[in-house]
Amino acid sequence: MEYSEVNRLSRLTAILIQFHTKRLVTASELSQKFQVSKRTIYRDIKALENAGVPILTEEGKGYTLMEGYKIPPVMFTESQANALILAEQLVLKNKDASFVKDYSEAIDKIKSILSYSIKDKANLLTDRTQFDQVKNQERNSNNLSDLQNALTNYNLVKVEYTNKDGIATTRLLEPFALLSTENWYLIAWCRLREAFRFFRLDRFQKMEILSEHFDPHNLTLQEYFDRYH
Repeated sequence: MEYSEVNRLSRLTAILIQFHTKRLVTASELSQKFQVSKRTIYRDIKALENAGVPILTEEGKGYTLMEGYKIPPVMFTESQANALILAEQLVLKNKDASFVKDYSEAIDKIKSILSYSIKDKANLLTDRTQFDQVKNQERNSNNLSDLQNALTNYNLVKVEYTNKDGIATTRLLEPFALLSTENWYLIAWCRLREAFRFFRLDRFQKMEILSEHFDPHNLTLQEYFDRYH
């Protein structure tokens, strides 16, 4: 098989992974990602369709895969997917570009086999998790996984929280984002203070994920920082 054929086969496989990773993709997006013309992408889409891949066209928006079509057989739970997304954010701080690229491509493949509902939650968590350089110190929080699930499912969280002055209060929180500097922090809308607040996870004395849901806060993490800081 000649190089051009191998290269196209590799691109077709990568395009299929992109379809599995995202709900909607555009020809322009694929063209930029693979450094080929839109005409080439159109031919690739046609080739995938001819091979039996159920690609649907949404007029004026892009392409999507028929619901239920996914690469078998590996399945991940929501918590396992969340743990992988968290690991991806750590890897992105690595100084070696090839390592970051390989891991990001691996995460794309993992996302491609998630169900649509978990995939959407994984993408939300990616957008709402941020790291600064992590220092070498022992962590003493055991709430991160549960908070991830509360964040992506919009569950209200009840905590007993002790502030830096040692004062304990009971808070009802609407989780918005997670970030790490020298400690893990939750950014949440606090119903007691009626405002967004930062909460250190190692100051949670008790935590309960409630069945009650809250309305999503429709802003990105960057928009939050721009608006409130």
